[in-house]
Amino acid sequence: MKLCFSTLFGVTLLISSLSASSQPANGSLDVRWNEGSKDCKANPQPPLQVHAYNPQTFILRENLCATFEAPFMYLLVGSTRALLVDTGDVANPDQMPLEKTVMGLLPQDGPAKLPLLVVHSHRHLDHRAGDGQFQGVPNVQVVGYDLESVKRYYNFTDWPNGVAHIDLGNRIVDVIPTPGHNETHVAFYDENTGLFFSGDFLMPGRLLIDDTDADLASAKRAAAFVQDRPVTAVLGGHIEVNAAGETFTWESQYHPDEHVLQLTKDDLLALPAAVSSFNGFYTTSGKFIMMNSVRVLIAQAIGAAVVLVAVILAVVFYIRRRRLKRKLLARSS
Repeated sequence: MKLCFSTLFGVTLLISSLSASSQPANGSLDVRWNEGSKDCKANPQPPLQVHAYNPQTFILRENLCATFEAPFMYLLVGSTRALLVDTGDVANPDQMPLEKTVMGLLPQDGPAKLPLLVVHSHRHLDHRAGDGQFQGVPNVQVVGYDLESVKRYYNFTDWPNGVAHIDLGNRIVDVIPTPGHNETHVAFYDENTGLFFSGDFLMPGRLLIDDTDADLASAKRAAAFVQDRPVTAVLGGHIEVNAAGETFTWESQYHPDEHVLQLTKDDLLALPAAVSSFNGFYTTSGKFIMMNSVRVLIAQAIGAAVVLVAVILAVVFYIRRRRLKRKLLARSS
């Protein structure tokens, strides 16, 4: 049975590699993602959902009840090794069996198990918390998430310029620097399927921009990269809006009528113009919702402080008036 599976797997990869030069390998994004629950304690949810885009490409999502971040991860299988992009927001394997699930999706068993390379879209904890599950696992390499590790592994000598390549065996994945959301951010383009994995750089949700100039440069770089390439879909790190484009409440564990995961090549091509309109705090431009979370928090804190001071002054003024009124009454009597 194992021999038959290996043979079938090899033939499938060979067919995919032969067709990749002419058109992207077919796949399906017809999936309904688990919407979480209004009451996660009363309605326990499976911690991890797996969707097979095709026999060599898997989309994994952590459940909203396990973490409100509900990040997406991507597993790409080649003929000589596999690639996992991101490890999610939950470290405990008892709560989130990510390593067990991923290794179970790879062909062969024991020492013959297909080697796995684990990388990250960027260093934020909700995309790397599961790293520890893969540390020390045979035939698994985990690339560091800090900027120097990213530069060194991909051999970026003029960061953020250049494009790196990961060879999975009959499957090449391009790596494009996309800092702006975070200084370590990279996007991945799978030449086999035409899928563009954009992390938090572009997704159906809030685009958190830490560095506007870097983000705009990245948007232009990504748009130029895909201009003459087929893009089947743009797949990001989260879904934070409903089908109408309205954001769910922050930290919500319930996403009814959720927007689909996939965005389009046109969305990616439109991103530079949208980022150009960003005011540095909070801007909506078409379907894009852009914000600098630090500045927004500071503005909210200042606003709250102003309101608090106004309330205090109002109370002081009220007390003084009451005292003055009492004094006047005492004198008149």
